[in-house]
Amino acid sequence: MTGVALAEELLLLAYDDETGKATMPRISLDLGMAAAVLVELALAGRIAYADGSLAAVDPTPVGEPILDAVLARIADDTPHSPSSWVQRLRHGLRDRILGDLVARGVVRDVEETEMGFIVVHRYPAADPSVEEDSRRRLGEALADGQLPDERTAALATLVAVLRMEPTLGLTGEAAVDARRRLEEIAGGAGFSGNVSLDDSVVRPSVGLVVAALAQAVDQALGKRP
Repeated sequence: MTGVALAEELLLLAYDDETGKATMPRISLDLGMAAAVLVELALAGRIAYADGSLAAVDPTPVGEPILDAVLARIADDTPHSPSSWVQRLRHGLRDRILGDLVARGVVRDVEETEMGFIVVHRYPAADPSVEEDSRRRLGEALADGQLPDERTAALATLVAVLRMEPTLGLTGEAAVDARRRLEEIAGGAGFSGNVSLDDSVVRPSVGLVVAALAQAVDQALGKRP
């Protein structure tokens, strides 16, 4: 994997650099990050989707604490559906990822008190270069008529599922066009079932995981019956 996990990329896109606050519903972000962690493990060849369930196929740690903890949990458990794993993993995941980003100097933890007794935390950007790389890759994918690499395609798919176009600074017709392009990327990559995995840019094992997780997140958010 790269130095930045997909779940971290989603979180950084979703948090305002200046205010340090989430710009989208937190339940959506939590579900998306849980799915992103599982996608990351699929990209690393550690889990696979078969017979309606996700299961570990290689328990070897990848060297990233959050991912390795999830991998160990999956390896020690019986197989569960993508929907089940997304719900199981979303609780507390955002706080763990934020803590890791703070420790690495990517965001700052600003503690404040509201109404005299309510303690809140904001996470403004400390090193914007990390998020800038994610935005650059997505921007190139939106502008280019070609399919991006499987990692960027997976990120684009998650952004589409979570309807995160506003976090890219797009509104109106630009947001509509971006969503159309994001869905084209997802379909062309083989993540939505519209294209044969033989013709996609992703490995079949990864494509199956992403497609199943995208559907699980959609269902959890009530976007599909």
